[in-house]
Amino acid sequence: MAAAIVAVFAWTCQPVPAAAADTPVVVIDITGRTVTLPRPATRILLAEGRQIIALSLLDPKPVGLIVAWLGDFRRNDSESYALYRQKLPEIDDIPVLGVGSDGTFPVERAIEIKPDVAVLGISFAPGGRASDVARQLEAAGIPVVFTDFFVAPFEHTVASVRILGRVVGRDQQAEAFAEFYEQHMKRIADRLAHVGSHRPRVLIETHANVTDCCHAPGAGNLGRIVAFAGGDSISAVVSPGPTAQLSLEYVIAANPEIYIGTGGAHLKASGGLVIGPGFDAATIRERLAAVVARPGFSTLKAVGDGHVHGLFHNIISTPLNLLAAEALARWIHPEAMRDIDPAATMTELNARFLAVPLQGIYWIDLK
Repeated sequence: MAAAIVAVFAWTCQPVPAAAADTPVVVIDITGRTVTLPRPATRILLAEGRQIIALSLLDPKPVGLIVAWLGDFRRNDSESYALYRQKLPEIDDIPVLGVGSDGTFPVERAIEIKPDVAVLGISFAPGGRASDVARQLEAAGIPVVFTDFFVAPFEHTVASVRILGRVVGRDQQAEAFAEFYEQHMKRIADRLAHVGSHRPRVLIETHANVTDCCHAPGAGNLGRIVAFAGGDSISAVVSPGPTAQLSLEYVIAANPEIYIGTGGAHLKASGGLVIGPGFDAATIRERLAAVVARPGFSTLKAVGDGHVHGLFHNIISTPLNLLAAEALARWIHPEAMRDIDPAATMTELNARFLAVPLQGIYWIDLK
């Protein structure tokens, strides 16, 4: 297994020469398309607002690179947005084009802004649900580059950071992060090489709430990282894609040994799991306890044994999924992963890479 992980990283981390300020930039995006820009981009249309976190790994003032974006970052991660506003108040001046890739994207307005490049998630790629957006942008002469931190983050994170680094002429910074990411993930793989054959059953409940059950990742997205960390996600067999929907009856029958709920500020009003910037440990644990106090959950082995954890949802679909991988590895195989320390990794990310440092509790144990 460790050899396979190393092979993935080797494929995604091949070095490329840096681009000079006035030199054409050739980018091979996540779909394999070759896109040529006349020079490194300084005016980016960002179709997934949360990708500002990826840009903040590369540039000390990522806000200055964005001329328009969708509003998902501000809407879904208000507390992290507040951290960015505190350090980079001009973030409020970025034009917001819409809230998602579900038809709310005003293409005509995007064309009027005249970005150097549009960086789109793969839901906008050919075959995706919003692929017509990319076609219209390209027809108007705006280059389009696809990245992916959502559908297959395990396979695509490093490559997508390298693509962004290439687009903005910061290959060196992208390479430094790629090396950091690769080293940390390889360390997990190395520890797993000495773990026995048992793969604990894991329930990841995304957007964990006190009402319905249960939103979950499929075999893709966070489900792939569960598999990498040595766990058996009970929702992976339900859907090959990034998301799945589970019934309570299915969850009870699968009887997971480990429960991990994801949440954030977007669940504050609904009573769901809040975690991340702006929330203290007592509040997070109170919400997490309420989530697993729903009817039927007391019968789960994970709850009975006290293996209940919380994870900040909005690190999953960003390059910070490295922190999620380390937290998952610790929860799934605690003995083998005793020297894996996501807190130390976060400290190093803040010191070496992030323009806006992480502040808050991003993972937690109920007990």
